[in-house]
Amino acid sequence: MSPPLDLSRLALDRSPPSESTSVKPRPKRWLTRYVVPLGILLGFIALLGAAAGRRLIPAKSVTVVPVVVKRGTVQQAGTTLFQSPGWIEPRPTAISVAALAPGVIEELLVVEGQQVAKGQPIARLISIDAELMVEQARNSLAIREGELRRANAELNAAKIRFENPVHLEVQRADAQSTLAKAQTELAKLPYLIEAAEAETEYTRNSFEGKQSAKGAISGRIIARAESDHAASVATLQELKQRRPNLEREVAALSDKVNALNRQLELLVEETRQVEEAKAKVQSAEALRDEARLQLRQAELALERNVVRAPIDGRILRLVASPGTRVMGLDSNAGQSSSTVVEMYDPERLQVRADVRLEDVPMVTRGQPVEIETASSAVAIRGRVLQTTSSANIQKNTLEVKVELIDPPPTVSPEMLVTATFLAPVVEQTSDEETETERMFVPNQLVQSDGSGTFIWIVDAENIARQNRVTLGGENGDGLVEIASGLRVTDKLIASGTEGLTPGTVVQVSGDDQIIGMN
Repeated sequence: MSPPLDLSRLALDRSPPSESTSVKPRPKRWLTRYVVPLGILLGFIALLGAAAGRRLIPAKSVTVVPVVVKRGTVQQAGTTLFQSPGWIEPRPTAISVAALAPGVIEELLVVEGQQVAKGQPIARLISIDAELMVEQARNSLAIREGELRRANAELNAAKIRFENPVHLEVQRADAQSTLAKAQTELAKLPYLIEAAEAETEYTRNSFEGKQSAKGAISGRIIARAESDHAASVATLQELKQRRPNLEREVAALSDKVNALNRQLELLVEETRQVEEAKAKVQSAEALRDEARLQLRQAELALERNVVRAPIDGRILRLVASPGTRVMGLDSNAGQSSSTVVEMYDPERLQVRADVRLEDVPMVTRGQPVEIETASSAVAIRGRVLQTTSSANIQKNTLEVKVELIDPPPTVSPEMLVTATFLAPVVEQTSDEETETERMFVPNQLVQSDGSGTFIWIVDAENIARQNRVTLGGENGDGLVEIASGLRVTDKLIASGTEGLTPGTVVQVSGDDQIIGMN
């Protein structure tokens, strides 16, 4: 059996406290009555402000567009997609080497397929007429230089007869400057006298005031005031006596200036002779320069009688032959009436492939291509440059330009080839075909700063964010591929990004119906 319960411990002692028992301090009830409720109220207010703070800030209105998603089949890199026939041609086009001077071709110095260096002679024109023009231009230049020397001799003689009156001009300028200074001093004199009178009155009052307070200030200050008054009186007297002297000085200087002007007026004929000699020298110099220009033109025309290669390259075809007349740079010449040969750079070749229309969607810029031709034992590497707008209705094909990478010297333009288009390199490890999603955005939404490329988006809480992205290739229809940095569900800000900063609250006013919706 369990022992009986002891209920004595639950009894309350209601006996009055003894005097020996110490009185316990009464608890502070103001802490629980005021401080705790006030703290709870302030916390609630702060929580309410944090929850509604964004709604209190005025939101900026923006429009958004979705991310453009395109699905496609990705194959392993290097897999053959299709083959197309084509032919080799210069990239971007053949170079027409034209004769810059009109004339008749005397000799061709190259043959088709020949390798030539830049500046190497290709053809020569009959140049006897150009040589005679050079001699005639040289004789004209010699005549013009003799006329210039004679004009300079006449100018020197005119200057000697003129006896070089520069010293008179210097004296006249000096006299005019001194006269102007004296006139300025004379005009300024009344104002100086008025200022000196005011200064004298001020120093007199100052001296009298200090003297009346002789017991309150030192004698040195009084003496200084007396000295200042005496100096101002002396200055005033000196200014009053200056006017007669200034008036006489101005009159004398005026007479001196008039005399110098009269002296210079007597040199009329000498002045005319000097100016006339200067005009002759100027005219002779212009004629001499014109003769030099004519000589340079004649030498250039003679030099252009030799047609030279504009680049390092190879001769594609001979257009003209010896005895053919070329028109040079004549404005009435036809488009090809001056072409002598056509050249190309053997390092810059391309293939113009006829791609079937059903295969065109598999063609992308930079796509690897293998070129096979009978003149090369191995396949030539290439890559797609671009598709053209040249379609063939009969063959139902579209021309695609393919750049040749390191073409061998055995290939040349107009050779027939077979172009094998390969699958481009993509981020795919599986050997099997998979369906992937490619994200595109309008070009105008991509922005850049010092840290890289970014796009403005709106998150689920209507907050503007800057997403750093990595760009892929362009789609050709105003869209650019985003390799990383975006999700399919992101909303792109199309308008209203002016002055926008990350974290700004925005209001989506609607979808943009124009931008990127091609």
